Amino acid sequence: MTEKSTELNWQRIARRIRVPLGFAFAVLYLWLARPTLPSLGWSLLLVLPGLLLRAYASGYVKKNAELTTTGPYAYTRNPLYLGSMMMAFGFAAASRSILIFVVLTALFLLIYLPVIRSEEAYLRAHFAGFDDYASRVPRLLPRLTPVSSEASSSGSFSSALYRRHREYNAGMGALGIYAALLLRLYFLHRK
Repeated sequence: MTEKSTELNWQRIARRIRVPLGFAFAVLYLWLARPTLPSLGWSLLLVLPGLLLRAYASGYVKKNAELTTTGPYAYTRNPLYLGSMMMAFGFAAASRSILIFVVLTALFLLIYLPVIRSEEAYLRAHFAGFDDYASRVPRLLPRLTPVSSEASSSGSFSSALYRRHREYNAGMGALGIYAALLLRLYFLHRK
């Protein structure tokens, strides 16, 4: 088996296991978390902007229909993943667990990086302008200024797209995690 085929196999596996692995990580997370009120407060500095970035990006992207290069996609090719990472590391900070931070970092490197590469291969194969776009817009960490979009995609935020992508579920999930952390905090202090 060649290195390229091994990478493609892992990308397929990573796409399939990322959601079930997320649920397994949630169990580990709640077991190891030792939140405090200050850690919950500080975590909002990453969680809230992450939620807002995901919401903003979901109102621009027309998945598999066009190459989106406007809005947050003019700063980073993967604003949805960047928002997810911000939220995840915000929740890691809330947990006050180094082990959670280490496991989370490993999960992003082993699962999300291959998924991003796989998605980029799809975009490269289906949209002629992807290579030019990729040469001007960073994969994850955003530019300070937007890249202008002459051709590919145009438009502004669409609340209909936001609703179609059901991005409001991220907000409900974040509220659920905070509720679980508050319960964890309550039971930790009852002992």
